[in-house]
Amino acid sequence: MSVEALTAGFGLGGSLIVAIGAQNAFVLRQGLRRQHPLPIAFLCFAIDAVLILAGSLGLGSLVQEIPLLLMAVRWAGAVFLFAYAALALKRAFHPAALAAEGQGEASLKSALLTVLAVSLLNPHVYLDTVVLLGSLAGRYGWDDRRWFILGAMVASFLWFHGLALGARWLAPLFAKPITWRLLDGLIAAVMATLGLSLALGAF
Repeated sequence: MSVEALTAGFGLGGSLIVAIGAQNAFVLRQGLRRQHPLPIAFLCFAIDAVLILAGSLGLGSLVQEIPLLLMAVRWAGAVFLFAYAALALKRAFHPAALAAEGQGEASLKSALLTVLAVSLLNPHVYLDTVVLLGSLAGRYGWDDRRWFILGAMVASFLWFHGLALGARWLAPLFAKPITWRLLDGLIAAVMATLGLSLALGAF
């Protein structure tokens, strides 16, 4: 077992999914209203898991076989991480409350279709899971890479299910901009640290 790879996967995977967005807002809103929270959370996790696995096994293997491509991907990943950290830091200075209340009754089918839309129609989902996580997973040999993948998947599972099931407790907290300020500040620190690690690994 590689604790370093597991921790890196968990930390990066968690950092990528907790930012304010349509997907998290929908999960929280449905959790607040107690409308299909578990199926919604599991579908969000399943989408993440498939994309993480595809990126880690596909792009990760490719970049390992081409040294110049590996270096290019590392630098591109580092730049992206630093940019992501900068955006998180900007959000920390200009926080927004998460609007969780909603109107109307949603069937399970319509709720799951909405999850698919807010997840798969968002280009950042592919950039985060397939490109970024895949390129980072490519730094590891298979023995360590599977722990990196597992860490990222565990972060996704815990976040979505925790958000759905703990929504009623979390709602007052995340309705306050200060909560997102603290969270985005932490995300900025994690992303910057990972970006530095990638950049140093390119030498």
